[in-house]
Amino acid sequence: MLPIHNHPQHTKRSPVTHSIAPPKHLTIIIALLTMIGPFTVATYLPSFPAIEAELGVSRALLSQSLAFYLAAFALSTLFWGPLSDRLGRRAVVLMTLLLYLVASLGCALAGDYASFLVFRVLQGVAAGGGLAAGRTMIRDVYSPQDAQRAMSHVMMLFGVAPAIAPVIGGGLHHSFGWHSVFYFLAIYSAVMFMVVLLRVPETLSHALRQSFHPLHVARVYGHTLVHRRFQSLVFMVACMFGGMFMYVASGPSVVYDFLHLDESQFAYLFAPMVGGMIFGSWLSGHLAHRWRAEQTVMLALAFMAVGALFNTVQALSLSPQPVTTIVPLVFYTIGSGMAMPAMTVLSLDCFPSNRGAASAVQGFVQMMGNALLASLAVPVLSHRPEWLALGQLALAAIALVLWRFLPPQGKG
Repeated sequence: MLPIHNHPQHTKRSPVTHSIAPPKHLTIIIALLTMIGPFTVATYLPSFPAIEAELGVSRALLSQSLAFYLAAFALSTLFWGPLSDRLGRRAVVLMTLLLYLVASLGCALAGDYASFLVFRVLQGVAAGGGLAAGRTMIRDVYSPQDAQRAMSHVMMLFGVAPAIAPVIGGGLHHSFGWHSVFYFLAIYSAVMFMVVLLRVPETLSHALRQSFHPLHVARVYGHTLVHRRFQSLVFMVACMFGGMFMYVASGPSVVYDFLHLDESQFAYLFAPMVGGMIFGSWLSGHLAHRWRAEQTVMLALAFMAVGALFNTVQALSLSPQPVTTIVPLVFYTIGSGMAMPAMTVLSLDCFPSNRGAASAVQGFVQMMGNALLASLAVPVLSHRPEWLALGQLALAAIALVLWRFLPPQGKG
C-alpha cells in the first residue's frame, strides 16, 4: 500500500510572507498568465502541415521546435525564480511578458526554419518567468490550505488552455494562415501585460527579498539538489504531467494518423482530457480543508494508475477508436489535476524562504522532462498507439514508486 504519512503537513512554520490581503481576482489572473505555456505548445499543432510545407522541414524536425521551446523554458526558470526572490514577482512577470511579445512577433514573421527556431527558444525563455513567478504569488499571500484551494482554481482555468488552444489555432489557421497563430500569442501577452500592470500589486515584501549573488543562488540550488523530499515531489510532478504531455505532444499523430480525424477535430482528443484535469483540480480544491494533502495525492495516484492500466490494455488489444483512446486518458488527467495543486504547495513549502527558487526547480524539472519526452520519446513512441500507452504507464509507475518512498515532512 501507498503510505499516508501520519504527521502534520507543515511541521515547520512558514514565515509570514506578506501583510497584504490576496489581491482581487489574483487566482484568475495567475491562471490566465500560466495559460501562455500550453497556448505556446498547442496552438500551432494544427498548423504543422502548413508550416512544414512553407519552411521546407519534416515533421520530425518541426517537432524539435517544441523540444527547443521546452528546454529554453526549463533552463530559464532557474534564472527567473531567484530573480523574483530578489526583485519581486511582479517585475519578473512584466519583463517576461514583454520578451514573449517580441518573440511571438518574431515567430510570425520568420521566413525560414532557423529564424523560427530562434524565436521559439525566446518564447520559451520568456514563458518560464511567468510560470516561476506567477504561481509563487499564490503561496506568498495564502496559507497552505488556502494556497492548495487557490492553486486548484488556477489549475482548473489553466486546464482549459490545452483544450481550447488547438481549437483556436485550428480556427485561426483555417481563416488566416499559420502566421496568425503567433500574432494571437503576441496580442494575448500584450493584454496580460496590461492586466498585471494595472491589477496586480507586488506580493513579496521587501523584508523577505533574497540576494541574487551567484554564490547565494548556487547555495540555494545546492540545498534543493540534496533535499530528498523536495526532489521526490518535483520528479513525481514531472512524471505525472509527462504521462499526459506525451499525448499533447503526439497530438498530430494521434489525431491524424491513429484516429484519422482532421484539423477541426483536435478538440475530440483535447477537450475530454482537459475536462478530466478541470474536474480533478476542482476536487482537489474541494478537499483542501477536509483531507490532508497526502490523502488527496493518494486518491489522485489511484485515478492515474487505473487510467494508465486501462489505456495500456485497450491499446494492446483494440484498434484505435476515439472512445477507447480517450476514456482512459480522462481517468489519468483527473488524477493529474487532483495531485498537482497539493504537490505544488508541498514542494514550495520545503523552502519557505526561497519559494521563487523552489518554484524554478520544479518548473525546470517538469519542463526539461517534457523537452526530453518531446525530443526523444515522442518521435519514437508516437508511431504506435501501444507504445505511447506503455510510455504513459512507465511514467505513472515511477511516480508511484517515488511516492511510496517519499521522506516525511521535515526530513530533507
